[in-house]
Amino acid sequence: MREPLVSIIVRSFNEGWALRETLPALRAQDYTNWELIVIDSGSTDGSVDLIRAAQPQQFIQIEPHEYHPPRVMNRGMELARSNFCIFLNADATPQGSNWLRPLVRPLFVPHCAAVFGKQIPRPDCKAVYAHDYERCFGENRDSKHWEHFFSMASSGIRKDIWTQRKFDERMRYSEDDEYTRWCRAQGYQIVYVPESVAMHSHNYTPQEAWKRSFGEAKALAAVWQGRAGDFNFPKTVLLGWLNDARRDLFFCAQKNRLSEFPHALQIRWQQRKAKLVGFREGWKTYRDKNSSEIISSPLPVWAKPVISLEQKESL
Repeated sequence: MREPLVSIIVRSFNEGWALRETLPALRAQDYTNWELIVIDSGSTDGSVDLIRAAQPQQFIQIEPHEYHPPRVMNRGMELARSNFCIFLNADATPQGSNWLRPLVRPLFVPHCAAVFGKQIPRPDCKAVYAHDYERCFGENRDSKHWEHFFSMASSGIRKDIWTQRKFDERMRYSEDDEYTRWCRAQGYQIVYVPESVAMHSHNYTPQEAWKRSFGEAKALAAVWQGRAGDFNFPKTVLLGWLNDARRDLFFCAQKNRLSEFPHALQIRWQQRKAKLVGFREGWKTYRDKNSSEIISSPLPVWAKPVISLEQKESL
């Protein structure tokens, strides 16, 4: 019997350098019954030619300013013909021909809502970010002890469960974390599949690290079950930075990368400061009764803190 159809949804923006490896890696998969859906956000680096050459079943082009992650992901799900939908970032390159099969297999079980695979950093990944990938996906990963963790870069979603409650388009960051928390609250399973491996990492500049941490902390404020004062300079910034520094120092020493420790200190300081500022901004935006941008409908009582990779330890 022919294997079930799988819909692979790729989001791209000026990532031609990665698509040159990612698209051939898809064609090399030993699971062959899949359709390709690509949503490109106005690439100008030759990505469009690469995508067209891959002959996707659906190719949607939007302007850069139209990109809103949960809206784009919902659009991809709507276009999918399969009940088994795989999300792959354009810069997440499958490793080997057995990336797709183990990733989609858990989705054949009706009570499995979502699955995510292992990610390994690229060879040029800075130590501070390589450490994050080890904590999330390494052999002795810290993430298995966290209250919740999910990554969308190489993942899968069952469409029949998604139709019950789509990605929340009020979110601008952490929409995948928020969605999978809802799935868990309904009794569905979220499965990690280390056998499915994709190469994916970013060397964020200090400014980019600030922006990402700010956005994730702002999203966190929308569902935080505690008080606004839970985030403060001594705890969130100073103590959090010291804890980050301790872990990064051990990692750099273990990997013989001590020369990169000063860079790690700089990145973590930017992340910690942005976290405090972002949370306070999010609290004003989403929780302040006087705000004109307050969320129009309350988040359900199951909602727990949306905690990202950089937020997992101390606040």
